[in-house]
Amino acid sequence: MATETIAAVATPPGLGGVGIVRVSGAGVPSIAEAVLGKLPSPRQAIFTTFRDARGHFIDQGIALYFPAPASFTGEDVLELQGHGGPVVMDLLLQRCLHLGARLARPGEFSERAFLNGKLDLAQAEAVADLIESSTALAARLAGRSLQGVFSRRIDDLIERLVRMRTYIEATLDFPDDELDLATDFGISEALRAMIDQTREVMGSARQGQVIREGLAVVIAGPPNAGKSSLLNALSGQDAAIVTPIPGTTRDLLKLDIQVDGIPIRIVDTAGLRHSEDPIEREGVRRARAELDQADLVLWVHDAAEGSDTPARESLPEQVPITRVRNKIDLQGIPPGIIQLETGPRISLSVKTGAGLDLLRSHLKDRAGLGVSTEGAFVARRRHLDALRLGLDHLESAQRALVRGVGAELVADDLLQAQYAFGEITGRVTSEDLLGRIFSTFCIGK
Repeated sequence: MATETIAAVATPPGLGGVGIVRVSGAGVPSIAEAVLGKLPSPRQAIFTTFRDARGHFIDQGIALYFPAPASFTGEDVLELQGHGGPVVMDLLLQRCLHLGARLARPGEFSERAFLNGKLDLAQAEAVADLIESSTALAARLAGRSLQGVFSRRIDDLIERLVRMRTYIEATLDFPDDELDLATDFGISEALRAMIDQTREVMGSARQGQVIREGLAVVIAGPPNAGKSSLLNALSGQDAAIVTPIPGTTRDLLKLDIQVDGIPIRIVDTAGLRHSEDPIEREGVRRARAELDQADLVLWVHDAAEGSDTPARESLPEQVPITRVRNKIDLQGIPPGIIQLETGPRISLSVKTGAGLDLLRSHLKDRAGLGVSTEGAFVARRRHLDALRLGLDHLESAQRALVRGVGAELVADDLLQAQYAFGEITGRVTSEDLLGRIFSTFCIGK
């Protein structure tokens, strides 16, 4: 339990109708007495005057007192809601600091809520995600995580792991008994169910991560195929210069756009070709570096050309590729999408707009949003990493069962999976992990 009292301005800097100074800790009652002349009744808003050390007027506004443990942080909390001018807010904050509080670190109020058991780690992160939501869908999914939807699914996985470990470790206490883990305790069947459940949670988490961070899409292909025109069409603005001259785009052009409410970070790149021009060569180098970070590559090709298959060495092996056959209006080709052995191919015309709706639907599917988001929740990359690590250990335990190796190895894999899942909600954590997470929050939250 933290002993220091902290204070911070909880509203954005700048001019506004209302500004809030938040104070949390054991020193709240004495600070309230000094600033307000009394300690307000719990959870009752009062209109009062905020005064300095000499009793002079600082501001008038609303004061709210939340005694521990029924507060956001689990400690005594005081909120002073005054006029939202930076000078007024600074005077009020400095008054609280002179009375013994210290300036809160970024995210320290949420960190104390976690440490005091008011929120688990996934819920605390959802607070920041809700604040930073760029779309209504992202805000809705962050709200689900804040309400504990994600945490309950992780807790269920952990509880099932604990029960399974209990059965297995019971066999270690009776080494002389010949017990078949897979059949006597149904461990093999239970493990298969857990692996399926983990994959299902990963699918929902991947949806949430894309909604939170956006799908990283790189438009690539040979020069003069219509890459910049496609960027303009998807963004709805003339963001990129378009000319008939090959090699017009020489640098990266990045835009954050929305396609049916899906945030997409889209990058237009220089045409991938050999060039003696040092500027164009640098553009190609940057394009290749961007391809390594992509969630999806749209390989744009002129329909008049023969092959629309990029040289495999041109693109990273791990990145999915969708071929976009452009300028079909010039060839009399109807718009459509087909699934080839090498991946999907969409035929469209950026100029006429034919087939663009197919591309937008395809982007939704690639983001995992072609299906319902009911039950989905916002998630972060670290959550996916933890789920992936836990799944690896579960699959390792399943392979060990099949080989008939010792129960100790199976139990250890299950324990490591439990640790991985526990890092998501904070059942297993470290000061370093907490520092990395809460340092990204805004001050006052």
